[in-house]
Amino acid sequence: MRVLVVGSGGREHAIARALANSPKIIVFSAMSRVNPGIAALTHDHLIIRETEVQEIATFCTNHKIGYAFIGPEAPLEAGIVDTLEAAGVRCVGPKAAAARIETDKAFCRDLMRRYAIPGLPEYYIFRDAESAIAFLQTTEKDYAIKPIGLTGGKGVRIMGEHVGIEGACEYVREINGDVVIEERLIGEEFTLQAFVDGHHLVPMPLVQDHKRAYEGDTGPNTGGMGAYTLPDHRMPFVTDTEYKQAISIMNQVITALASEGTPYSGILYGQFMNTAEGPMVIEFNARFGDPEAMNVLSLLGSDMYEIIRGITTGTLNETKVTFLPKATVCKYIVPAGYPDDPHSGDPISVGQAGSALLYYASVVKNGEDLITQSSRTMAYVGIGDSLEEAEQISEAAASQVRGKVRHRRDVGTMAVLEKRIQHMQELR
Repeated sequence: MRVLVVGSGGREHAIARALANSPKIIVFSAMSRVNPGIAALTHDHLIIRETEVQEIATFCTNHKIGYAFIGPEAPLEAGIVDTLEAAGVRCVGPKAAAARIETDKAFCRDLMRRYAIPGLPEYYIFRDAESAIAFLQTTEKDYAIKPIGLTGGKGVRIMGEHVGIEGACEYVREINGDVVIEERLIGEEFTLQAFVDGHHLVPMPLVQDHKRAYEGDTGPNTGGMGAYTLPDHRMPFVTDTEYKQAISIMNQVITALASEGTPYSGILYGQFMNTAEGPMVIEFNARFGDPEAMNVLSLLGSDMYEIIRGITTGTLNETKVTFLPKATVCKYIVPAGYPDDPHSGDPISVGQAGSALLYYASVVKNGEDLITQSSRTMAYVGIGDSLEEAEQISEAAASQVRGKVRHRRDVGTMAVLEKRIQHMQELR
């Protein structure tokens, strides 16, 4: 099986590694720049903007590539799956119409309302700034301000957390008023990712991401500074009932999309806020999360060949998917100034990683030197029998990196987890 990985980040390095672990798969890649980790795993690669879908289809034809695994959201919105499948390439990823579950927040919320899917927060859609501002100025409640389109995971402003009323109105003007305004949810976030074949869903271990830039969950939102999973693949602040509710919500979304005539296959990412009333949907993504992909794929015990076959033939329910009963902690190394004013072009050196897995992201190789770019640089994943062991492995590796970079030392620590548990106990 010849499989193309589309994308150039840490998430795609994790996908490429999972594919390369299969003796039945030959890996190719299409990426916007040379990711040294992906390049080392691929038979051949194409350097191209990931939204230039026709050129990517031609590359597949020329190299007799029969399958593609789509990493980022932008090519999904650009219709890469539609184009590749028309060229005879089967894809792990939804067509553009189904990918609207991520790329159009208004579509997502309206779909949930139309099919009475649980977990839907109070929401309002606005297409111009003045109407949205007028609404905000007539309420005393706090809301989340979300651009309707793609934001790279960094576009949400939450009143009472990031901004006040004046800041919210200013942000609405900044993004020209094309927004969804939603109730502010109070609770603890968790991520449920799943393999999907159009009708069947296979869940992966629960993950908790760390969005804020600095330790103690302070600073602006980022694409994610790191994440962790636990050996039982659950979270102690998510009850069995709440876990089943989250899976049910995702199953209902898949059923709704099929009913709309836009069946969904690929990876479905559910971002939930676990509240006192149960899980509420923050958002859905039409692909793996980054860093969450690095956590779960580092634990994958099954052959990716079988999973791809299951997804692309609608037989995922017959495919055995397993994950190692271990904990993971992923810590991202980021350039100085990230996320607001990242400094690029700086050389960095890495020390001994020990047993940690290294995933390259926004970094290039110049000879033997690694050079930072303007986004997250690379990530270390520690795997252990306990969260403490996994965190120690990840931290030991991350702390060895030298240069104008930093990382959040508190990602995946027991102190953070205990704080989450206590918060949910107080809410309940």
